[in-house]
Parts: sequence; C-alpha cells; structure tokens
Amino acid sequence: MWEKADAVVLRRGDRSQLERLIRGRSTSQKVALRARIVIGAAEGRSNNELAQQLSTSRPTVILWRERYVEHGFQALLRDASRPGRKPRLSAKKVEKVVERTLHTKPRNATHWTVRTLAEAERLSPSMVHRIWRAHGLKPHRVMTFKLSEDPEFVRKIRDVVGLYMNPPDKALVLCVDEKSQIQALDRSQPALPMRPGSPERHTHDYVRHGTTTLFAALNILDGSVIGSCKPRHRHTEFLEFLDRIDRSTPKRREIHLVLDNYGTHKHPRVKQWFEDHPRFHVHFVPTSSSWLNLVECWFSQLTTKRVRRGTFRNVPGLIRAIQQYIRENNKNPQPFIWTVSAARILRKVRRCKELLETGH
Repeated sequence: MWEKADAVVLRRGDRSQLERLIRGRSTSQKVALRARIVIGAAEGRSNNELAQQLSTSRPTVILWRERYVEHGFQALLRDASRPGRKPRLSAKKVEKVVERTLHTKPRNATHWTVRTLAEAERLSPSMVHRIWRAHGLKPHRVMTFKLSEDPEFVRKIRDVVGLYMNPPDKALVLCVDEKSQIQALDRSQPALPMRPGSPERHTHDYVRHGTTTLFAALNILDGSVIGSCKPRHRHTEFLEFLDRIDRSTPKRREIHLVLDNYGTHKHPRVKQWFEDHPRFHVHFVPTSSSWLNLVECWFSQLTTKRVRRGTFRNVPGLIRAIQQYIRENNKNPQPFIWTVSAARILRKVRRCKELLETGH
C-alpha cells in the first residue's frame, strides 16, 4: 500500500493560470491534463484517485506533480528535453570503414558491396549503408574520363568557351558535327502499349534496315538547327553540308564553326572551301573533348526522344522522323546555355592529372 502524497502547494497566481489552461480552447489535451493533475494534487487528492478520475496512469500523475514542484508552472507547457540516441559506432570504427572502402578491395571482386564489407567489418549491412551515405561513398558506381593530350589544349579550351560565353557581335556561332550510323531498327514483334501499372514493352530483338548519317549545325544563340541526312560521312558529304549552311545563313554575317578533329573536317578540299569562303571561321575543340561541342547535347536529346524507342521499317522512314524532329525543334528552339568558365575546366583537369600522378 502506497502512502498518500502530500498536497502540492501552488505558487502565487498559478491557480488562475492553471484554470485558464483547462478552459482554453486552444490548449492541447496533454497540457490540460497536466493542469488538472496539479490542481487535483493541490486539493489533496491521492495519486491513485487522480489517475482513476483523469483516466491516466499513476506514474504520469507522479511525474507532473514533481515537475511542477521542481520547475513551476512553465514546466507544464513543454516536454523535458531528452538526450539523443548514443552513437552505436565509435568515430574510429567509422573512419576504418571509410578508409577500407576507399583504399582496399575484396579478394574476389573489383569493389565492395554493402554486404561484403559488412561481413568483413562485422557490422550490419544497414550500418555500412548509413556510413557510405553520410560520406558520399558509392562503390557500385563508376564514371568514365579521358584527358586530352592535345598540345594546344589550353588555347582551344579558352577559344571555344570564349565563343560560348562571349560570342562576337553580329556573327553566328554554329556547333557542327555528324551523328553517324543511326540505325533504322524494326522490332521483331509489335510493341505492347503502356497501361496503368505496366510500361510500354518492346521485344529485345530487332531487325536492321540500314543506317543514315545526320549532319547538324546548332545555333548556340537561339537553339535552332540546320540538319541534313546523308548515306555516308565522307568529306564530299561534309562539303555539301557546308554549302547548305552557306545558303541558309545571312550572307553578311560572319560564321564561327565549332568542330571536332575528325579527319573529314581537315581534308584538303575542306580547307580549300574555307579559304574560298572567308566569312567562315573554324574553331577546333581539343582532341578527346567532344563534350565541348554543344551539338552533342542536341544529338543526345534526339536519340532519347525520337530514335532509341522508335520503330523504323526502312531508312527513308528514319530520315523522315529525324527531319520532323528538326522542324518541331525549330518552331520553338531552346538554346543550351554554357556556364562553366575555361579557368574552372582547367582547374578540374589539373586536379585529375595530379590524382593520376600520385595514384590516390
């Protein structure tokens, strides 16, 4: 049998505030309960009696009696702060997991997985996953890179990026390239349409009906495209495309072409064409730097939106689809905005070279 607790002595002015809390429409239920407990304790009612009357537990009654006695009226308005969960792993253990992920590999694999590292470190897979996520580690992913060995890399980077970020007045800047070997693929069976809960489905096998090459020139100022499909991509087809660019652009405008180092673009007859058309100025990107040519971004969109999931029974059908895509693009063209400075690119390349030299 528990002894009856002593009556709680209310501080001056607290009764009216407690009663106001009980009557208040905006008072939360848990705060109103605490106020009723304190008033009942001040009237001398026992803890058991209060617990029964207020439909709560005896420990709850004791808790808020003591909380009021120790901290006063304000203690009823908020919950006491609680200590955070203690870390289950020491900083040293976390550091070991990170170091092992970065600088070691399992004997029978090229990279760690959550489960293999968890087994090696005697941890749970979820714990290893949390450590990796906190430190931005993704051993399952790999990215490709290629550092240009062009001796004029710095000059060409500054030249091309300068065109993008500060194009010359009253001139057009066109990014030119060819997308070769675009295949006219026909699925072996008709596609199954998309339905609720089920995506569109294609057969994994296909029939090849030939290829075409798309020559394209992207205007970096407005995003419009001059395009032409050819059966091959020799210097003769490239010269035909240059003639089309010449016909499609205002005669009094200077034209700056951004090109890669493909042999077709440097053929003697092509060089002679540029000499015969002095309003054209050529800017070559560094070798192994096709990412610097903005038309590659447009090619990527063409592939994703029109070619990859398309079904073509012949090459003329593929060409019509590409031409339609170009027409729709030019109705509401959207330019690609280059934002990375040449200095930033050169700093990143410098860091990559330092990593290659040091090995880590």
